[in-house]
Amino acid sequence: MSERGSRHERASTTTDVGPSPTSRASSEGSVDPIISGGFLEATPAPALLVSLDGCIVAGNRRAAGMTGLEPADLEGRLFDALFPCGDRDLTGNESFDTTCRRPDGTETPVEVSIGAIEGSQRAFVVLVRDTSDVRHGVEARHEAEAKFRALVEQISAITYTWTWRGDDYVVAYVSPQIQRILGYTASEWIADPTAWYEWIHPEDRTAVIEENKRCETTAEAYSMQYRMVRKDGRTIWVEDSWVVVDEQEGSRVFQGVVFDITERKLAEREIAFLAHHDKLTGLPNRASFEETLEMAILRARRHDLGIGVLFLDLDNFKLVNDSLGHQAGDLMLVEVAERLRRSTRDTDVVARQGGDEFLMLLSDLERADGTTDGVEGVAPEAVAERIHAALAEPFELNGRAFHATGSIGISLFPRDGLDPDTLLKNADAAMYQAKKSVPGGHAVFDAASEQPLERLALSTRLRRAVDQESWVLHYQPVVDLADGHMVGVEALIRWLEPNGGLVPPGEFIPLAEELGLIEAIGDWVIGEMARQQRAWADAGLDLEMSFNLSPRQLWSAHLADRILGKLSASGVDPHRVVVEVTESTTMAEPDRTQKILNELHAWGLRLAIDDFGTGYSSLGRLKHMPVDILKIDRAFVRDVDKDLELAGMVRAMIQLAQSLEMTPLAEGVETRDEYVFLRSNGCRLAQGFYFAKPVPATEIPALAAREGLIPEPTIG
Repeated sequence: MSERGSRHERASTTTDVGPSPTSRASSEGSVDPIISGGFLEATPAPALLVSLDGCIVAGNRRAAGMTGLEPADLEGRLFDALFPCGDRDLTGNESFDTTCRRPDGTETPVEVSIGAIEGSQRAFVVLVRDTSDVRHGVEARHEAEAKFRALVEQISAITYTWTWRGDDYVVAYVSPQIQRILGYTASEWIADPTAWYEWIHPEDRTAVIEENKRCETTAEAYSMQYRMVRKDGRTIWVEDSWVVVDEQEGSRVFQGVVFDITERKLAEREIAFLAHHDKLTGLPNRASFEETLEMAILRARRHDLGIGVLFLDLDNFKLVNDSLGHQAGDLMLVEVAERLRRSTRDTDVVARQGGDEFLMLLSDLERADGTTDGVEGVAPEAVAERIHAALAEPFELNGRAFHATGSIGISLFPRDGLDPDTLLKNADAAMYQAKKSVPGGHAVFDAASEQPLERLALSTRLRRAVDQESWVLHYQPVVDLADGHMVGVEALIRWLEPNGGLVPPGEFIPLAEELGLIEAIGDWVIGEMARQQRAWADAGLDLEMSFNLSPRQLWSAHLADRILGKLSASGVDPHRVVVEVTESTTMAEPDRTQKILNELHAWGLRLAIDDFGTGYSSLGRLKHMPVDILKIDRAFVRDVDKDLELAGMVRAMIQLAQSLEMTPLAEGVETRDEYVFLRSNGCRLAQGFYFAKPVPATEIPALAAREGLIPEPTIG
């Protein structure tokens, strides 16, 4: 269109899209009427006939509809006014994108295709295509891409796109999260696409590259978990996945995402570890121990070797939890685990059974000479001795020194069992025998003993007895040595068996403590004792009544409320009730003990220190405790009239009680000579078989009615 003049002149005419008589006049008769006739109307697209000077000669109805003009109004208008061409000169045989400007100021995106025609006069035929839908699609695609990018750049993962261009591996896009996850920037990877392989952990690199190439060749979806080395040198775990999303000119386009799964891997590792280990101590657990024991048995069978299984139970561990708290208990268990490790060989296995119980496996032991069913027992017992020595050192718990002991049971393969269950069961039975006979010692399983079955049966029966409250209280009189009359009774529990037999407390109280049943039993004792005292009081019998608190009961929550609640329910005066606590219990945690005893005493309950002389009381502590009665243990009373050393100790205890304004009470008096010694040395109260054995409640009124319970001396 060079004939139209300069671009500046043309630009000045495009500001007005109205009719131009001058333009129209200059174009009249310049084009063959045949061309400008039905030819344009027959064209299915908007079509225009434009002269070489850029004026529209004619247009069909579709072109008129697009421009918002009538067909007749198109003639004579400058093409550039309706369809801006910019700096472009129309030469024919070309296409370009522009807009259609309507008289109302609106614009429509169009594609213009121009072709030159030859006739009586040369001109251009222009076909116009509305590209609104295409433009909207492009805009929508751009908007979608922007939204997608905004989305992927918010998630906690690396999103990337890559392809091949010839022999070059090209990263087309990578989200900025790569810097947070790997420490590298997106531009670093884009500039050097193969650097990714260098960032993979050396031990995983080959497998990742091989799988990547395989899936790339087959177009399968790719997914792998592997380790990568961050820019700062830290190793992380990632999950890398990609799929084929497009194929351009024979080259596939891959879209991928990389998640940091380090925390998940650590959690999985933790779960796998905890499946076979104890979380607190890090030791193998019971399941892992049994698996290792099974393998040790197979190895022992092949090589004619022996095995030792040790079962350790800490003595009075519940006292640690109750007195110092569970945190201190946990600290102690961790320290015990460490001491057990140091006491065994590197090839031995130390495991935690649960609670305060530990297991040790001594494998590949030499058989005892000349035997076919035993092993050399010296090695397991030597380990048990080393463990006892290790536990003898005090434990520092929250700034306090705590002494602990453990009872150990030992079973030997093949003598005591041929499978893990039997060996563990028999080691457990031997441990219980050690705890019963010599607490803090060890015992080797005795096949002739029926202790395992007895203990299992006793445990089952004891739980049933707690559920059914199969108990009865017997009462032992407390005598005033001045005149022999009964001033009170001590309530002593008996287990009433279905066959009518009575089981003494020494046979089941230790097991009840171990099984955690003692609190339920103790609550029943207090309730029944209060009921009986109320019944005697209603019958005119006024007796002071005492009962024992176990260590576990003493540290239980809301102790005073529970005792007073049961006394109140029966209408019993707390001043007529004596609570007995052993000397060793009071000294285990003296500050806490004193606080509890002060609370009980403040509510009117009288207090007694039981088994005095068997513990390690601090006289300074004892002085400040609100104790009313000091009970001298029977171990000092027996033969006190014959043993000068015992006599001196008992005199000192009586004088100590008197100086602390406590009432001395001697336990276990069985002879007249013991009675005479105690009375002559100022002991005020006593109890024992010499005066009366523990009896059912029905026999107490008759004993109380007697003038005294001191037997007449025998002559001869």
